[in-house]
Amino acid sequence: MTKIKDRRTIRKYSDKPVDENLITRLLETSSRSATMGNMQLYSVVVSREPSIKSSLSPLHFNQPMINAPVVLTFCADFHRFSKWCEHRDASPGYSNFLSFLNAASDTLLFVQSFCTLAEEEGLGTCYLGTTLYNPEGIIDVLHLPRLTFPISTICVGWPDENPAQPDRLPIEGIIHKELYQDYSSSDIDRLYSLKESLAENKEFVRINGKSTLAQVFTDCRYTKKDNEMMSEGVLKALRRQGFL
Repeated sequence: MTKIKDRRTIRKYSDKPVDENLITRLLETSSRSATMGNMQLYSVVVSREPSIKSSLSPLHFNQPMINAPVVLTFCADFHRFSKWCEHRDASPGYSNFLSFLNAASDTLLFVQSFCTLAEEEGLGTCYLGTTLYNPEGIIDVLHLPRLTFPISTICVGWPDENPAQPDRLPIEGIIHKELYQDYSSSDIDRLYSLKESLAENKEFVRINGKSTLAQVFTDCRYTKKDNEMMSEGVLKALRRQGFL
């Protein structure tokens, strides 16, 4: 509990090597995570070679974290299970969107377990939210077969920084008892007051020429235009990989 409460995103790593056996052990333990029907609908590509990371880098907008000692691309994977079915005279029916969602859910459970265990070992991790922005490129670089799809990329290494923890909403803003209770204007003001009061967020507002922090998100960081464009890219890749 204490480690999770103290966790922070690490973007700078030391040159200390990350032992392959350690990563394997953490992944093996993480595979005990909950999984639909005990099917383990995920795979992970472990990248250490500079050439592979160099190919992945532009697909993650050249974020410097991609040069971490280890880069893990976690993939929803119905390919392996389907091949098993075919080899055992069974007819798999997993080329559909529901199967993708099931595999994606399995994958994210696996990812979170890995991150928690890695941080317990003292490793630093950084979640790259850009994985779904350029899925076709990642599919090409990592040679992902049909019925696989990149879901999450985690950079891993020994920390070379100790950044401040990012803010979080008050827990009462997340919990709904029995039924979903919609938020009033006063609820929104109260729940986001800390986030809006932080000096770094006020600076975001200033340098982007906006009047509110929300406008930084909607007009600069995660725009409707970009979201719609990248949504089309995800749908295209899902069709290519056989999930649509």
